[in-house]
Amino acid sequence: MITIHRFRQGGLFFAVDGGSACIHQLDEVAYELLGLWIELEQEAKGGLSSGSRHCLSEWKSGNGYMGKDSASPWWQECQKLFAVYGEGPVREAAQELDELVEKDLLFYDDAYLDGLVGEKLPAHSLKALCLNVSHDCNLRCRYCFAGTGTFGGERLNMRSATALRAIDFLLANSDGRERVEVDFFGGEPLLNLPVVKEAVAYGQRRADAEGKEIRFTLTTNGLLLDEETAGYLNEKMFNLVLSLDGRPTVNDYMRVALDGESVYDAVLPWLRRVAALRQTRQYYVRGTYTAYNKDFFQDVRHLVEAGFDRVSVEPVVAEPHRSYALHLEDLPELFQQYDQLAEYYCEMYPTDNRFEFYHFNLSLLEGQCLSKRLTGCGAGTEYLAITPDGDVYPCHQFVGREQYRMGSLGDASLDKEIQELFRTSHVLNKAVCRQCWARFFCSGGCHANAVSANGDIKQPDTLSCQLLKKRLECSIYIQARLMET
Repeated sequence: MITIHRFRQGGLFFAVDGGSACIHQLDEVAYELLGLWIELEQEAKGGLSSGSRHCLSEWKSGNGYMGKDSASPWWQECQKLFAVYGEGPVREAAQELDELVEKDLLFYDDAYLDGLVGEKLPAHSLKALCLNVSHDCNLRCRYCFAGTGTFGGERLNMRSATALRAIDFLLANSDGRERVEVDFFGGEPLLNLPVVKEAVAYGQRRADAEGKEIRFTLTTNGLLLDEETAGYLNEKMFNLVLSLDGRPTVNDYMRVALDGESVYDAVLPWLRRVAALRQTRQYYVRGTYTAYNKDFFQDVRHLVEAGFDRVSVEPVVAEPHRSYALHLEDLPELFQQYDQLAEYYCEMYPTDNRFEFYHFNLSLLEGQCLSKRLTGCGAGTEYLAITPDGDVYPCHQFVGREQYRMGSLGDASLDKEIQELFRTSHVLNKAVCRQCWARFFCSGGCHANAVSANGDIKQPDTLSCQLLKKRLECSIYIQARLMET
């Protein structure tokens, strides 16, 4: 399948080759010429094919649409480009595009992957566990996918024996990996801080004995932070995720305290304290935008101005009938917000207020390995979630969906059929993804979002896909801007 995506942003021009995942910054002449080529090839052949890769050679041979055959539609269209840009620049652009084609950097045919369509990918050892150490929460957030922490069940905390058994399970099933990860999640994991501490201490001892490293992450709403807890988390956690949605009114409308007081006012000083302690160590302030704050750029800017230099504000995942749900008709407004955010990112980059935005972190110099490009996060295979009762699910967003319960730590059993489902649900086995230019960047999107939106793990959520592709465009644009300056 040959897929080419062209886009322009902020006066710059780009093309992404879907087959090779190569990204090209073009000048305007090459951008328009490539667009002409794509359009006429699609009209002539009903789509792009491997034969399209050889058409550029005709531009130099004099036999095709760069020749002087007045009857040729190629020649007629090129006359329009000559009139705007001049014949010399157009021919020069044609030669440069042809060189990219010859080097398999443009119009690359990924037919070599056809053999994987319909197949399952090889099994990989476990790399990460999400430990839901608490199915309880001290907030009642309106948009909570976990049902205010219970995931549709009872309010309870994980016992230490279950947490330690989970550490053993991870180490026993991570053959070949020197580094593995444990994420403490909830609910609110600080409601069960003693078990978190016990699991960390035990995990460090066990990992050291096996010559491995466990990197711990914890997500918290910040209400239970104090000086001692903040110091402990800073010392022991490789990464911290701090929940805050942005402006006070936005945050407090969706993130509701049990006593009705302002959550923003209660947590902001402590989140700032933790961020200051982290210095160069990883953390993110993680927010959610909904239909009530579609101007979410203002929330990102608010968080940056509040002193946070690592921010992630992500779209809500909600049933369509929810008042706060996002819809396809919101996309133009949301795209505009990402454009504003990209310009703000570039504006702040050379200043003391430089910040990271999680979804703009894209390395153009180091691509992912093929396996990662096909499978994404590895949910259900390399990544699993554990409930307080020791039940195993593909990831934290599947917890509570009984049909996706994979087994139990009690007998270390895993449902082979569910494992096979996730191993076969790679990007090449999703029909809509096979034709998408971004497939090797998103790896097919979030499985849980697909199930929430369409009830089918192999049918990605259209809204999520569109937003992801827009963020990818902004990421490419930002890196081009920063490389220029």
